[in-house]
Amino acid sequence: MTSTDSVAASRAAGLIDAGSSLLLVIDFQQRLMPAIDDADAVLRNALILAQAAQVLSIPALMTEQYPAGLGRTAAGLAALCGESVEKTTFGACGTPAFLEALHRLSPCSAPTLLISGCEAHVCVLQTALQLHAQGFDVRLVVDAVGSRRPISKYTALERMRTAGIGLVSTEMVLFEWLRDAQHPQFRDLSKLIK
Repeated sequence: MTSTDSVAASRAAGLIDAGSSLLLVIDFQQRLMPAIDDADAVLRNALILAQAAQVLSIPALMTEQYPAGLGRTAAGLAALCGESVEKTTFGACGTPAFLEALHRLSPCSAPTLLISGCEAHVCVLQTALQLHAQGFDVRLVVDAVGSRRPISKYTALERMRTAGIGLVSTEMVLFEWLRDAQHPQFRDLSKLIK
């Protein structure tokens, strides 16, 4: 089976393939994070995803919503992500530089976009729905997404699920990227979730 066949078989099974993944890190900004419900866990999971993506050479694209007001991305996370796009639009697709970077960084013509970020019911929701409408395979990493209030996050997750966006967890993503305990990076990456 060729690698193209392997990706096609994985997609048919609904699995996430590392070779066709792109990680989106939306608005984990310093001045916003203290207001996010369960912010430490949300940020920790985003860091795990970004670390794993870096180890596996999976591209990561970061956005910052009006950084003059909300500050820059949390330092540890910013260091792990590749390119950053500043925006004022809530849905990142409304910023041409985001779409340009997305297409430039995409590992293939039909990437799986894994979304982490804040806030679930505003920038994450609008970006996910816009990308889904453009035909992208969008997966929302639910434990790496936050809002100020739990009801806002819950409502956003329900709306995205109903729209056909896949909901996954950080561990699901890592183990689907690895696929096998024999993967050369299995031990290093499994330490991230212990």
